[in-house]
Amino acid sequence: MQAEDARYLKRKVKGGSLDVHPTEKALVVNYELEATILGEMGDPMLGERKECQKIIRVKGLHDNSDLSQLAKEIIDKCKLINPNKLPEVEQLLYYLQNRKESEPSKASGKTKLSEKPEEPSMSDAGEIDEIANINDIDEYLELLYEDIPEKIRGTALILQLARNPDNLEEIFQNETVVGALARVLREDWKRSTELATNIIYTFFCFSSFSQFHGVILHFKIGALSMAVTEHEIKKHHMWLEELQKKKRLNDSDKSKRSKEDYEKSLKKYQGLVKKQEQLLRVAFYLLLNLAEDLKVEIKMRNKGIVRMLVKTLERDNFELLILVVSFLKKMSIFVENKDDMASNNIIEKLTKIIPCDHEDLLNITLRLLLNLTFDTDCRSKMIKFGMLPKLVGLLNNENHKLIVLCILYHISMDDKAKSMFTYTDCIPIVMKMLLESPETPDPELLALCINLAVNKRTAQIICEGNGLKMLMKRCFKFHDPLLMKMVRNISQHDGPTKTLFVDYISDLCNAVLTADDNFQLECLGILANLTIPDLDYELVLKEYNLIPWIKKNLQPGAADDDLVLEVIMLVGTVCSDDACAKMLAEANLIHSLIELLNAKQEDDEIVCQIVYVFYQMIFHEITREIIIKDTQAPAYLIDLMHDKNAVIRKVCDDTLDMIAEFDEEWARKIQLEKFQWHNSQWLETVETRHIEDDGFIYPEDGYDPYIQDTDILNRPELFYGPGEGYEHGMLDGHLTPEYIDDSGLYNGNADYYGYGGDYEPYARPESHLGFIRDGQPVDEFGRAMDPYGSAMIDEYGHYVNGDAEEDYHYGYSNGMR
Repeated sequence: MQAEDARYLKRKVKGGSLDVHPTEKALVVNYELEATILGEMGDPMLGERKECQKIIRVKGLHDNSDLSQLAKEIIDKCKLINPNKLPEVEQLLYYLQNRKESEPSKASGKTKLSEKPEEPSMSDAGEIDEIANINDIDEYLELLYEDIPEKIRGTALILQLARNPDNLEEIFQNETVVGALARVLREDWKRSTELATNIIYTFFCFSSFSQFHGVILHFKIGALSMAVTEHEIKKHHMWLEELQKKKRLNDSDKSKRSKEDYEKSLKKYQGLVKKQEQLLRVAFYLLLNLAEDLKVEIKMRNKGIVRMLVKTLERDNFELLILVVSFLKKMSIFVENKDDMASNNIIEKLTKIIPCDHEDLLNITLRLLLNLTFDTDCRSKMIKFGMLPKLVGLLNNENHKLIVLCILYHISMDDKAKSMFTYTDCIPIVMKMLLESPETPDPELLALCINLAVNKRTAQIICEGNGLKMLMKRCFKFHDPLLMKMVRNISQHDGPTKTLFVDYISDLCNAVLTADDNFQLECLGILANLTIPDLDYELVLKEYNLIPWIKKNLQPGAADDDLVLEVIMLVGTVCSDDACAKMLAEANLIHSLIELLNAKQEDDEIVCQIVYVFYQMIFHEITREIIIKDTQAPAYLIDLMHDKNAVIRKVCDDTLDMIAEFDEEWARKIQLEKFQWHNSQWLETVETRHIEDDGFIYPEDGYDPYIQDTDILNRPELFYGPGEGYEHGMLDGHLTPEYIDDSGLYNGNADYYGYGGDYEPYARPESHLGFIRDGQPVDEFGRAMDPYGSAMIDEYGHYVNGDAEEDYHYGYSNGMR
């Protein structure tokens, strides 16, 4: 067939079956469309058939509707339904009237929630009674070059076509239409909200398919939509300020005129806001679709999309809020966006949405909150703005229970927040959920309970009544290690809760000897936490024959490190009892610990617990003697005294102090080691310190270098000073410390340095130069010499006679040598 032979296009519509929409109050009309191309003589040349559907929404249907009259109206308006199908239409309307709609879930039920925002409907665009035809698109294009009313009509008709996905490809091929729509939006969006809504809605229909994103970005529709959005947000702020002024005027005036003026302004404001929110909804949905590309999302973020979205959270339109929160949730996975949200006080704005009657909005808001709870500051703000009781109240809602548990778990990670749970009903609720759950509870529920048990007050509330009894019963029934971890956290608190565990020692010991790995670890941890003064540890060890089991697991390589650590902690606990310490010492357990210390010296936790065991055993005489006399434990402790771990250093110091009190030999070794360590640290500090601030310590001309930087034998001035002696009042050269006392001169008293009168810390060898006369050294000329062998000179410059006792002064006198 040649194209020029075609003369006519014949369309034939054949009616089909009727059905009801699965979720909405609507009828679905199935029909068949047959298009035939006729030749010049009217003979068919080419034909095509297509199955189609038309949805007729019956929004006015309610319990008191006249179904017969409504069915007639539907048949009159829809030519696709044959009039003889009136009874069938009435029957379908009756079914829709009595069908139960999905209601917000109650505590007893769970409904399916939408995973994405609902797309805008025709109510979000300009309403028009005319039915658009794809063959008339050129006529609609001409309307875009007319005045604003014609432009609104033209864009509404094009939008009607674009809402059918089958028409998008054909519209897309007409570049003139797409370019004209972009031009009109760019030039006239400020002149008409309805016009801007129609055009952005049309581009939204294109944005639903990724293959059209390139064209949208080419015409910069995304940037233009953001400009429109920001302008509308500013306009809303101005409207709100103006309305508040009139409200204040009405409150103060109380006149009829001011009241009417305010009511008129309020009605106008509500109408403007409704149209504006339709525009914002299609604009944000367009941007959300474009944000599938991460690079485009980054550009949006740089232009302030987060601030606009957070500002829009102040609206009351559920459909708009669902879209905005969905957009924020998508962006919140990046830390930069999350920080922007926090800086714009998003937590405070989300507080009013939780809880709300709209299930989809509540669900998506909780998911956004879950993303935000990974940030510590956001969790703190949730506590500050009173969101915790609201979240706890949602635990009974099956639709949101799991998400709320995750949020509460994140909040419970902060120690300060744990105590806040005591002011809510959270603990009774989660305990009920835990005890009524099947064999394997939700891990989110267990994680929250484990965190709550860390706090002493919440642990006491958990144990109130028969709380601990029911938990222990469930633990030993199902051997759940996570539940036992919760119980273990409870056991670490001093006070009445710890004594409750005495009744379960038998079960715990049996589990330690027979249970699987993880459950066994938790039971061991509970026994290690039971530091109860009145508990007979010796009886426990004997009755369950635990000492051979302990010794076996403390052999290097005999068990996993986690089990070894728990066993050592148990040993540290029972060693507080004198009889138990003796039993363990007689079982040669101290040597096993030393071998383990040598093998696991890189594991700080194991090392710290072994040192703590030694600390506990030092308090008992029999084990003290074994540690000090028969083992090298003190030597290991001395080596660990300077460990990089501060906790290990502290326990080592305390243990060595105890050893030093009972053994003089080890006391001297410990003191020497501490002195050598301190001295080496001081020398290292001196050698590596950086010279700063004071100018005289820089190595400039005229200043001597540090002593440690030179050979002391090449520095005679340290001993003799310059050849010409000292000037009046000046001490030239360098003086050793022992010559200087508090008054500036050395007084010869050795006690000044704390060494006692018979000890001279800087003793020098006796001089053998010259002669000795009456106990006074002299040279060959009979002149008195100082202790360094130099002739002494008086203040007048004369040599001092060795016989003149009154002329002799030891050391320095009046600054003269």
